[in-house]
Amino acid sequence: MVAADRDVKVAERSTMLGSRARVLLLAAVAACAACGLIYELALLTLSVSLTGGGITQTSLIVAGFVAALGIGALAAKPLLGHADISFVTVEILLGLIGGFSAVTLYVTFTFFGSSAAVLVAATALIGILVGAEVPLLMTLLQSGRSDNDAQSTGKVLANLNAADYLGALIGGLLWPFVLLPWAGMIRGAALTGMINLVAAAVVALILLRWQLSLRARLIAVVAMLLAASLIGWLLIAASDIETTSRQRLYTDPVVAAERSVYQEIVVTERGNDVRLFLDGDLQFSSVDEHRYTESLVYPALVNDPRRVLILGGGDGLAAREVLRMNSVEQIVQVELDPAVIELANTRLRDLNAGALEDPRVDVVLDDAFRWLRERPDPGFDAVIVDLPDPDTPALGRLYSMEFYGLAAAAMNPGGLMVVQSGSPYSTPDAYWRTVSTVSAVGLSVSPYHVFVPSFGDWGYVLAQRGSTPPELRLPADVPNLRFLDEPTLASASVFPRDRPRRELEPSTLDRPRIVDDMRKGYER
Repeated sequence: MVAADRDVKVAERSTMLGSRARVLLLAAVAACAACGLIYELALLTLSVSLTGGGITQTSLIVAGFVAALGIGALAAKPLLGHADISFVTVEILLGLIGGFSAVTLYVTFTFFGSSAAVLVAATALIGILVGAEVPLLMTLLQSGRSDNDAQSTGKVLANLNAADYLGALIGGLLWPFVLLPWAGMIRGAALTGMINLVAAAVVALILLRWQLSLRARLIAVVAMLLAASLIGWLLIAASDIETTSRQRLYTDPVVAAERSVYQEIVVTERGNDVRLFLDGDLQFSSVDEHRYTESLVYPALVNDPRRVLILGGGDGLAAREVLRMNSVEQIVQVELDPAVIELANTRLRDLNAGALEDPRVDVVLDDAFRWLRERPDPGFDAVIVDLPDPDTPALGRLYSMEFYGLAAAAMNPGGLMVVQSGSPYSTPDAYWRTVSTVSAVGLSVSPYHVFVPSFGDWGYVLAQRGSTPPELRLPADVPNLRFLDEPTLASASVFPRDRPRRELEPSTLDRPRIVDDMRKGYER
């Protein structure tokens, strides 16, 4: 009889705490939903950073994650009879797998050159675990209720969905605005794993303390402490792991590395060879960048320009050459990433001769497309487009008819525009696609190419308004150059028979064909 009374009192106490416990459980739901979305965003971010991403890969990750949610929901059905300990177990596993997903993906890529298998496995496992959360939580929210009619069940489901979607919103805001810029991908995922463990601890030690046996709680505490210790170690060792793994991607020693909001920035140095990489793609080598830069800049400066617009080129090398022209009074340099400008004014300052700190240079931190649309400035006598290769949709928009139309509108009558256009040898479709796209906005074009040892055969397109293609020549008062002269520039307009001119459909915002050209890889 005494035992029976004690059981009744425990049940009453559990019921008394029910409403408050459900509120706290809904808060745990929101936290778990935030973590689940952050894991998916981390996988998407790494996909773009390591492999260039793209709409196909993004769609597969999202579709695979959603499918895994359904599988996880079905897999949870046998666990509903033990929803309490099952939910705690799921959260511990989710914290560990999600917390280690980013570092596993990164290390695998640096060692093997591909991380597709890890990406698929991580997407599937995380999706299954997140999918199992909702039925388990629904069961927990319904436990102890005597009013389990259709209307009451609908209210519980509405509360659960509201908390779940609110948590997803919080996670969607935390990743790009807090975790990624302040902690990076590896630490950001690890911190999210810690949040999962905290949610598990709240549920196990506070909400379900009357339902879990003492033995189950002890096991849960030990498991959570072990998981927290592993994630804590990752947080401490993340920098060393990333540094060691990153070095495997580069032949030369890494002397500077930063993950900005927009990209991974790496500088390597061996002897007098300094190289800049953005998201793993080589931007220049100090040994031969003068070949690339002189060929890009000087053909566009033949008409003694006063005002010059440089889109991209945040390393300051193009501005360095433009400033050598006596006629130039102002350069507007539009660069998206402030971290690149900071690098140009510090570690790369000797290479660009402090160009971006020259009083004639106005640095604008903005997206080139957006800035051109909202441009309040008067026209420019020359426009130099020095942007990274269009191997992602975000960059592909900067190689579209719409973009070149805006750039052309920024030119004064008689102005010239030059565009770095990739390799006519290695990626001929992408090169000639750029030429065709520039031509499609009503400009006459003169394609040309030079040999840059660190890049190979590299191409450009010079353009002007009217029906006559611009003449490839150097300015009359050109300074002493290391590589380019009139005979070299004249020969640059000749393309060999195995790489003839191609007439291709232009790339547009609606049909970014140039991104597909880049994804086909290099021709042999």
